Formats: sequence, C-alpha cells, structure tokens
Amino acid sequence: MSDAERSTGDGPETVQVNLRLTQAFLDDIDTTWEEQGFNSRSEFLRYAARDAVKHPEFSREGWKQIAASEHELRTGDEELVSREDVLAMMDDGTDGE
Repeated sequence: MSDAERSTGDGPETVQVNLRLTQAFLDDIDTTWEEQGFNSRSEFLRYAARDAVKHPEFSREGWKQIAASEHELRTGDEELVSREDVLAMMDDGTDGE
C-alpha cells in the first residue's frame, strides 16, 4: 500500500478504501448524507460502517424491512407506527402483520 493511501495525524492511522457502487446507489447515498446533516459522504459512510459493526444485532433482513418501511412512509403508502410497535417488531422478528 502506498503512502498516499495511508494517513497519520493526531489520531489513529486511517486507510483509504475504494468501493464500486452503482450510480443510482451513490445518488441515494449522496441524498441521504445531505438530508441527514453529515458534513461529507465519507463521514456518512464511516458512521454507517461503524454502526453496522457496533450493532450486529440488526440483521440484513431487519435493515431491509426498515428501508422498505421508510420508503412506504415517504411515498404515503403506509401509516405511521409507534416507537413501541417498532421495538416489539424488532424483538419478535415480525414485520407488524
């Protein structure tokens, strides 16, 4: 790995990682980080990766359900559920049906 791919400073050493994504997915990422108030795409991706590593109890299927529910709410296809309902669904692995 070249020196240009590693960075040292006051904090821990960082390593540059390259990803291949579809343009549509990258557009979704860019929209999301801006809407969520992150300072940059990199900051958002570090946050998402850290969250996935620190909270492995959220399964891929669970994240898919959350994303689908968010889409339904944004498009008006679904009604809101309470925080308690969401927690109960996560505890028992159901999708609320």
